[in-house]
Amino acid sequence: MTRFTALALGIARTDTSMGNSNLHIWLQASRPLTLTAAIIPVVIGVALANAVTSSIRWPLFWLALLGAIFIQIGTNLVNDAKDFERGADTPDRPGPQRVTQAGLLSASSVMRGAWISFALATLCGIPLVIAGGLPIVIIGIASIIAAWAYTGGPWPLGYNGFGEIFVILFFGLVAVGGTYYLQTGAWSAGAFVAGLGIGCLSSVLLAVNNLRDETGDRLIGKKTLVVRFGRAFGIFEIAALSFLPFGLGVYWWMSDRSPAALLPLLSVPLAVIIAKRASRESGIALNKVLKLAAALHASYGLLLSLGLWMSAP
Repeated sequence: MTRFTALALGIARTDTSMGNSNLHIWLQASRPLTLTAAIIPVVIGVALANAVTSSIRWPLFWLALLGAIFIQIGTNLVNDAKDFERGADTPDRPGPQRVTQAGLLSASSVMRGAWISFALATLCGIPLVIAGGLPIVIIGIASIIAAWAYTGGPWPLGYNGFGEIFVILFFGLVAVGGTYYLQTGAWSAGAFVAGLGIGCLSSVLLAVNNLRDETGDRLIGKKTLVVRFGRAFGIFEIAALSFLPFGLGVYWWMSDRSPAALLPLLSVPLAVIIAKRASRESGIALNKVLKLAAALHASYGLLLSLGLWMSAP
């Protein structure tokens, strides 16, 4: 978010008690460390397209990347405001500070920021729609609606055990497949496999987050999968989602793209560490596991992208 956007929201100020400028607060609210969840799938989709066509339509790449980032920021802002309104974010929450809960911004201001982010994503999407047609219209509208519905609306997905499905679908299959389609004008099994793999690793982030917040979520009736099925299930889920993408490397091997099958294996040790630590730790200690999950997502995604790039004819 820029200072211009903050001023447009009518909330430019300096919180001297916290020592944070308004711009810094908005940067905190946007959760910049989570933006790799939006960036990596687009990079993978372009790398796969290059492996197939040996060419990249760079303007479409940059617009898709910006659009994905703005949707991610909008999702984060809706989550910040709605989790506070629903009582999920309290001073006792073991996760990182949220700006609404901390009183740095009002929920209504954060929601206005979310809608501005979605509007910017829509502007980025106009040239993409011109290039890709109706499928891109559907993807764009569905992505924005789902980003809001994750924690907003009468039946929020994240509060009813559908968070992982949402993440795999939109931060994996849709993001990779849509990017690939923009570049090639076609769909492919490879885009599905790549999207499924990186979507699973995005879901590891959510699963660790939900394992950490299990006690608080249970108290407010937030029915995540770990709340529904218990801590043992949550630990199993984290391990399964961490290792499944490496099994998908068989597809790349059978497709004569051996670099894409082998290079991601370099990140297997991270998956092992995550699975072990998730089974042993709880509460605030899981924040370190969350950072490891982010590192696994980024390293796997970049290594897969490099392997696909090396597989280009």
